[in-house]
Amino acid sequence: MINLTGRDWHYDESEAKVVDKPWGREVWINYRNNEGVGDEEKRYVMKKLYIKKGTRTSFQYHLEKEETNFLIEGSVEAWFEDREGHIDKKTLEAGAIWSIPAGIKHRIVTLEDIILIEASSPEVDDVIRIEDDTLRGDGRIASEHESK
Repeated sequence: MINLTGRDWHYDESEAKVVDKPWGREVWINYRNNEGVGDEEKRYVMKKLYIKKGTRTSFQYHLEKEETNFLIEGSVEAWFEDREGHIDKKTLEAGAIWSIPAGIKHRIVTLEDIILIEASSPEVDDVIRIEDDTLRGDGRIASEHESK
């Protein structure tokens, strides 16, 4: 095993940080189980999201965070704000890739159970929720990140 920065660089999904969400769960691929946000500086964040059919993520935007998403499995109705401030809704299928610049309002509504990979800049607390089905406030929800 190669040892970089004082610890093994290889681990599997069962050793990654898992965050339960109202709509499913996130596996924080480049965070380890029990690693807190900010414990180690990250230049990017990579998550694998499992989202249940018939649920929606928050309608939200980010001041600084940018993200790119890759839909591995399932289909979604994706909402994106256009340059004029209107919300376009598009059905996306497995294999779709899209990027969301900072400041763009967005949401996904699942049409099937989905698996999605999200790669983003490291500003994980940067979430402004316009609407949330479970009435969560802005920012990272600390209770979702507590060790289990």
